[in-house]
Amino acid sequence: MDQHAFHRAIARVTTAASFGFALVQLDVTIVNVALPRIANDLHAGVAGLQWVVDAYALAFAVLLLSMGYLGDRLGARRVYLGGMLLFALASIFCGCSANAVMLIVGRTLQGVGAAAMLPCSLALLSHATAHEHALRARAVGWWTAAGAIAIAAGPIVGGLLMSVTSWRSIFFVNVPVCAVGAWLTLRVPETERKVRDGRFDVWGQLLAILALTGLTMAVIEAKPLGWTHPLVIGCAAMAVVTAPLFVWMESRSAAPMLPLKFFRAPGFSVAVMYGVIVNLTYYGIVFLLSLYLQRVHGYSALRTGLAYLPLTATFFGVNVFSGWLVGRIGARLPMVLGALIDGIGFGLFLLLGANSPYLLMLPAFALLPCGMGLGVPAMTTTVLSAVEKHAAGTASGVLNAARQAAGAMGVALFGSLAGDSNELVVRGLHRSAWIAMGMLLIAAVLAFRGMAARTGTSR
Repeated sequence: MDQHAFHRAIARVTTAASFGFALVQLDVTIVNVALPRIANDLHAGVAGLQWVVDAYALAFAVLLLSMGYLGDRLGARRVYLGGMLLFALASIFCGCSANAVMLIVGRTLQGVGAAAMLPCSLALLSHATAHEHALRARAVGWWTAAGAIAIAAGPIVGGLLMSVTSWRSIFFVNVPVCAVGAWLTLRVPETERKVRDGRFDVWGQLLAILALTGLTMAVIEAKPLGWTHPLVIGCAAMAVVTAPLFVWMESRSAAPMLPLKFFRAPGFSVAVMYGVIVNLTYYGIVFLLSLYLQRVHGYSALRTGLAYLPLTATFFGVNVFSGWLVGRIGARLPMVLGALIDGIGFGLFLLLGANSPYLLMLPAFALLPCGMGLGVPAMTTTVLSAVEKHAAGTASGVLNAARQAAGAMGVALFGSLAGDSNELVVRGLHRSAWIAMGMLLIAAVLAFRGMAARTGTSR
């Protein structure tokens, strides 16, 4: 294949992979603005609405690791297409739902489809760029940029659709998007599959699902029920028991779903921990900012989404630039600078009070996408570079499962620091900003000490 044809092939894979990732991220935020309409039409209570959101998040987080493993075993393109088909069918089911229970079931199926798409999209990128570190870094930059745009567009697209039609349209719109994504994916080659030895790590799959379910359920339900509620305690206990069992089982298995040697690979553990810190702090602070804008300043859901535009609009350019930068100088400097810039951005929220104007938020909104946009592509590229290409789906599943669980924990942790009054929301925002700064300083130190200066691997 000549160089021009090779780059065209990489572009096709990047476009197909980015399409699915954008779809997954769009559905994370687009539903939020529709919740009041859904409550009225389906006569759903607060608990039902919570599960309209959480059913997707739970299925998504719990199955990421397993779906990445299946992508490595069965072929990433095959699993990716299967996830996209399921996502489309589940979206139709959601749009036709006659009651809240049907909608929650549909949202769960959407989460399963999303879990299949996310790690396999990265596996497609990894296989296409296996011997081109610089190209891989740039492709990951485009991939993360597509997700950032989708996150920003979610509340706006949802608000615009509901201004002209019903809430059901936010689900039906996924169907043509999935059709285009499937057409793009059919034009890329299947990935090399992991050597099949006839064994399938059933116990590893089961224990991983139980551990992630317990952890995710505990942090989701901790805020509404409290940390001492029997359900929360039971879920946390299930995670505490099954997680060590999973590690023990994988250490003894002849064909583990998660080879523990990944964590000895150059840069892998550092990158995963970096991702945990970034997601925990970002999603936790964004949750509190939503409370700050809507409760303290009285913003509507759509106006809140528009207020976040400066926070997310610059993600695209910075992500693309980071991919280029990582390809030239490695992952350490972008990760260190990204964490430090994020920390400064969170520190600026200490200046906000109950009567602060929106303009005072803009400097932080300018810095946060710069920090995340620098660090996240570098972190993702490091994870993909640390393992063999036939294990890219599993490695991506580890990273993204850890990040999703961390995001849920961030919302639970930072949300617990706020109260119902304006004063308590502001105080919670300030406390969370201090915690976020400390954690991001740790992330910067980890990246500086654990990553090599130019290669993106560990020392």
